[in-house]
Amino acid sequence: MAGEVLAVCISAERGTQKQNAGSAVFVAQYGIEGDAHAGSWHRQVSLISAEKIEAFRSKGAAVGYGAFGENLVVSGIDFRSLPVGTRLRCADVLLEITQIGKDCHTHCAIYQQTGDCIMPREGVFARVLQGGTIRTGDKMVIEPRRDPMPWQAAVITLSDKGAKGEREDKSGPAIAKRLKESGYDVIEQFLLSDDPELLTRHLIRLCDQRQPDLILTTGGTGFSARDNTPEATLAAAERNVPGIAEAIRAASLKITKHAMLSRAVSVIRGKTLIINLPGSPKACMESMDVFMDAIPHAMGLLRGDVTDCALPLSHRGHL
Repeated sequence: MAGEVLAVCISAERGTQKQNAGSAVFVAQYGIEGDAHAGSWHRQVSLISAEKIEAFRSKGAAVGYGAFGENLVVSGIDFRSLPVGTRLRCADVLLEITQIGKDCHTHCAIYQQTGDCIMPREGVFARVLQGGTIRTGDKMVIEPRRDPMPWQAAVITLSDKGAKGEREDKSGPAIAKRLKESGYDVIEQFLLSDDPELLTRHLIRLCDQRQPDLILTTGGTGFSARDNTPEATLAAAERNVPGIAEAIRAASLKITKHAMLSRAVSVIRGKTLIINLPGSPKACMESMDVFMDAIPHAMGLLRGDVTDCALPLSHRGHL
């Protein structure tokens, strides 16, 4: 798959429409010089397929390049079909896709005018791995990875008191620390109140847009009225994976009889494995002891890197 750059758009201030500059300098681990969205985060550069813009224009909308907030307009590549981790080479610049689509909390001018905007569902975001200059007319190609993409994970803590600042979250940092020590990239780590709808929204966002291999939640798996984590997780799920939660309960029963009271679940959405963990740091570590050695094979299957017979060679010894 190869494409051609039709526009290189930047805006000096957020909230203003990007304009086609014809060329721009891309800086590694930062983004585009002079663009308001550059910085030390995962959404340094935005891209959209020219064909998606043409389809939008065919409905009668007169929009120019940059109107959707995109930095690069490229013909010939359907970015929406590519997974997170895909690398794109254009001249000296190497980009890596980090997010597919986005949530639109405040509707842009295009939406206000037409009642629709394609960026949330068709746009993708990338970080700059190697810098250089991109100009209109440059060719863009998908560059095969030379190294396996590290496992990516997100950690979510559920706690009303923690969200109010009334209790320190020790479980979330302990989980993230262990994941990092095991070779994972922890792409997001945050704390939420015990609001089931809020958790479901974040799980869907993470799985659909950032596509981590693993999401671990901690807290909210008991019997109290505000323990909603299992229900919120199931609401986001596409497939159930009961064996992991059952294995955690079975192992935990050897430590405490209270383990039978856990309502934690384990599920799949897209290519992401989601596992509920208990609320205490000690119990989280004991639970992770149960599955950490087993899930790389499962995550490899979800990625499509392996068949049922073996762990991919690229990830043996990775964790």
